[in-house]
Amino acid sequence: MSDPHQHRQDGPSEPGFAPEDYTDRRGLGDWRSRYDEEALKSIRWEATYLTLVLVVVVIGMFLAWLGTPQRALGLSEQRTLTFTQHALGALSGVFGGVIFAMKWLYHSVAKQLWNIDRRLWRYFIPVIAGSLAFALILVTESFGVFDPILVATNARTTAFGFLVGLFSDHALAKLAEVAQTLFGPTHKSGEKSK
Repeated sequence: MSDPHQHRQDGPSEPGFAPEDYTDRRGLGDWRSRYDEEALKSIRWEATYLTLVLVVVVIGMFLAWLGTPQRALGLSEQRTLTFTQHALGALSGVFGGVIFAMKWLYHSVAKQLWNIDRRLWRYFIPVIAGSLAFALILVTESFGVFDPILVATNARTTAFGFLVGLFSDHALAKLAEVAQTLFGPTHKSGEKSK
């Protein structure tokens, strides 16, 4: 009889998000965690942190949609519209980043790819994603890199921000392309940078 704590196959687990094998290379009845208590404590902390950020950002989006911060700041009608649109875009970027980080967390735990050295990455993804969403919204409005119709309404700005946040790695690469287009390459071909 085989040991249920042994992996079904030798070798590292595949890192894909949608693997063909949903068993995570486990035998039937193998339910115990592969992680020690110290790792499980860190994993639970990361899950708690991401859940709290998710709750806070959803509340923030709802309050921005209601206009609560705008009234508290005493903004004019025009500034209220601008604030609402940009706040929803940035917060939805954080929302997308949290979803991305949560997905990476549960997949990395299940596939035995979780390690504490990636903790900062998972903590900063929501912040980076929200910042990128905000920046890309401004770039879209200002430079016409994308069609400005993408951010013409609160709903579109929110959806755009969410997609930027969810795919923040791709968004960062796109911003690098925009910067190279606007400012040119950092040095000429064949020339060493100083």
